[in-house]
Amino acid sequence: MTDHIDDASRTEAFFTLHHRLPRQSPGSDATTRRLLALAGPLPDRPRVLDLGCGPGRAALLLAAEAGAEVTAVDLHQPFLDELDQAAEARGLGDRIRTVRADMGDLTGPGFPAGSFDLIWAEGSAYCIGFATAVREWQRLLAPGGAMVISECVWTTDAPSAGARDFWDRNGSPRTLPETTAAAVAAGCTVSAVLLQPDSDWDTYYVPLAERVESADPTAPGMEWALAATREELAVRRAYGAEYGYAAYVLRPADPRWTTRPETAADREAVHAVNSAAFPTRDEADLVDALRADAEAWLPELSYVAEAPDGSVAAYALLTRCRIEDAPALALAPVATSPAHQRQGAGQAVVRAALDAARVRGEALVVVLGDPDYYARFRCVPASRYGIRPGFEVPDEAMMALVLDDSVPLPVGMIRYPAAFGV
Repeated sequence: MTDHIDDASRTEAFFTLHHRLPRQSPGSDATTRRLLALAGPLPDRPRVLDLGCGPGRAALLLAAEAGAEVTAVDLHQPFLDELDQAAEARGLGDRIRTVRADMGDLTGPGFPAGSFDLIWAEGSAYCIGFATAVREWQRLLAPGGAMVISECVWTTDAPSAGARDFWDRNGSPRTLPETTAAAVAAGCTVSAVLLQPDSDWDTYYVPLAERVESADPTAPGMEWALAATREELAVRRAYGAEYGYAAYVLRPADPRWTTRPETAADREAVHAVNSAAFPTRDEADLVDALRADAEAWLPELSYVAEAPDGSVAAYALLTRCRIEDAPALALAPVATSPAHQRQGAGQAVVRAALDAARVRGEALVVVLGDPDYYARFRCVPASRYGIRPGFEVPDEAMMALVLDDSVPLPVGMIRYPAAFGV
């Protein structure tokens, strides 16, 4: 009974420290707006489920600026009361509905399958685990819906012992590639990843540090809460460059297509798909030539999409290229057999290949092609990054996609493998 009382006191002390703070995790209105843009386009009056909403900073912004109808979920009733008050004060009471519920058990009548256009979880998914959240929340999405979930990640492959010790006791972050792999294994494809800026931590920690200094240490459980919070603040000061929050925009993978790396048994079918998809056999021969180039060929990034009968319906290839001397990836060719075109097979196989590249830790992809088509994958003109081809081509057709914005991007001329002949 004493342990139970102690746990309850500690929980209450923790919430007391956080009441009326502007945020309950690293974030900012600017980051929320950036993520909202990455998640779009959305329908008019999108139905948004904000999980672990806290006092509702994101919920208020989504209701006000996206015109969303927000269902805001949290287990701590005082946070929901704060949100209700703020929503009424801002004239958003008809746009925000608060629900006291467990984000790990959304099986009640208020959470039918396919009922939300956007699921939002800033800094809260850790409560049930990132992979569990991604896997279980998908069923709530309407067709075309997206999830925005942020997660603490390592930003170094070799964390310091002090940082590792703290996080082994408080959540055990993954690296960005490992977190991506968890999302993919849970059945999603990655539309975008945003590593949140250091300033997002300041908006959370500066007010929290002030609260720590003014808190009453004699309140039940407060001594523990203050010690734990001071340790967290000290670890951030000492090792903040080694970890951060990454926000993922995720969508369920297209269930119509099974995607996977090619095998040796697929080579004839891959050649046939490329031959059928283009006017000549040049692209099919290009794949064979790249396969023979040990410096360019990355076997795990040669991807196929299977039709329901198991045949190869579409193909996408990423090979090693360079921007000056820095490694990057070239996306080419992308091909769909005529029988399966305009059915989503091409998009499915491209997304799967790009996810595989993220899992490898790749940072940048370049592609020459139809701007309207590749914009679906968030490709933009490569010239925006100071990247250019070594041949004449319309600026809008030479595109780039940043997979990891936590590393510096190379600048200069694209150097393709010799098989491209450019």
